[in-house]
Amino acid sequence: MSSKPKTRTVPEETIYSDAPSAALHPLLSVDTIIFSVIGGRLNVLLVKRAFIPGKELSYPFQGKWALVGGLLDTKRDASLEDAALRRLLEKTNLRSPYLEQLQSFGNALRDPRKWAATVVYFALIAAEGLQLQSGTSVEEVRWWPIDDAVKLKLAFDHSHILEVALHRLRSKVEYTTLPANLLPAEFTLSELQAIYEIILGRSLDKSSFRKRVLSADFVDEARNVRKGPNRPAQLYRIKPGRNAVVFPRTFYS
Repeated sequence: MSSKPKTRTVPEETIYSDAPSAALHPLLSVDTIIFSVIGGRLNVLLVKRAFIPGKELSYPFQGKWALVGGLLDTKRDASLEDAALRRLLEKTNLRSPYLEQLQSFGNALRDPRKWAATVVYFALIAAEGLQLQSGTSVEEVRWWPIDDAVKLKLAFDHSHILEVALHRLRSKVEYTTLPANLLPAEFTLSELQAIYEIILGRSLDKSSFRKRVLSADFVDEARNVRKGPNRPAQLYRIKPGRNAVVFPRTFYS
């Protein structure tokens, strides 16, 4: 029989207050969905909520996997994005170079404590070299292959939110250079195409892809080449200030 996970010390400010005054206002939280490509598969970062004896009502879904997030703190968070970045760092030891707002979710049923709303952000980052660490009110933090993550029954309404985020990610990849965030400073066009195909879940025509990328004018040829068993492959770099380029049409066009 497996033993129950050790209880993690949780600062009082991270747990919902049971004071009567708190019932006058809805809960407002932020959640962040971090995607990455690991081992040739699209992954999402999830956290396992800690076991906190005596706090089952004020800290629900103990032991469940969830998106990275937490309640807004008006004393420490100057903005919603600041709150999302703070919670991400507190719970996973991860700093994201950027965040993009997905949308807001709110109703009387998503949180067993009371009426609640959350503002959700997402980002694509390279997982290589990152040092994940379980933090505030978290038992474990782990990358999950997206095919496995969507089968989990996540805390709150996070399973639905993840589905919405995945749809948005794949839609944006159809017409933007977003996947380039997953590559090192220098990369081949074949490596870039592979990232697109992993996220989209389908193959792309090599000739059309190269033409689309080069005509978008967001990469420059690097001085180096990638040597291999065949002829050397040209390396490219993203042009300064051209990290977020929108293609005139999607890859379906």
